[in-house]
Amino acid sequence: MNRRNALGTSWRNRKKKLVHGQSVSIFILLVVFMGGQRSASGQVAESGEKQHPSLWAGGGASLFYVQYGEQKLVGATGFVDADSANGIGVEGEGRWLEFHQFAQVHAETYLVGPRYHIDINRFQPYIKGMVGAGDFNFPYNYARGTYLIVAGGGGVDYRLNHRWSVRLVDVEYQSWPQFTFGTMTSVGLTSGVRFRIF
Repeated sequence: MNRRNALGTSWRNRKKKLVHGQSVSIFILLVVFMGGQRSASGQVAESGEKQHPSLWAGGGASLFYVQYGEQKLVGATGFVDADSANGIGVEGEGRWLEFHQFAQVHAETYLVGPRYHIDINRFQPYIKGMVGAGDFNFPYNYARGTYLIVAGGGGVDYRLNHRWSVRLVDVEYQSWPQFTFGTMTSVGLTSGVRFRIF
């Protein structure tokens, strides 16, 4: 019996390391891909409009599927995008999935990472890779934990004018490799608006 438990524990530890390694590898590949696409931004920019560094802030509503308990949580997201003239930038986001709870399960995430976009007329498709922390509240407030998150995603913004744009859709896939009961994943959608600070 002890030998069987030891083998099971050993297998779970190896599985955790493998999943964590895969998450890190995906994140690194995403960053390399984003860096390699640098030259494409000049080909699709709107004619007669020179690109400049910019800082945007925005917010929106999110719907996420969380693997633990198969929860579908709804919440608010705030984000900041710092973009360079060549389409490479950084995005930081906070997300509070507090609504549509079952048994008081909810989560907050705080992520930052590289972002790459191109401009196609008024549309701005982008991809991103992020890393950060997530706070998870277990059923009936029994426990709360803070965990590493590795995430990737992308979306499309639509520019209304020089100052305002609409985040039509942002899709994000998250891996929580150090979650208490083994690696947990979550995936969700966000839509909202952005305001250009400068």
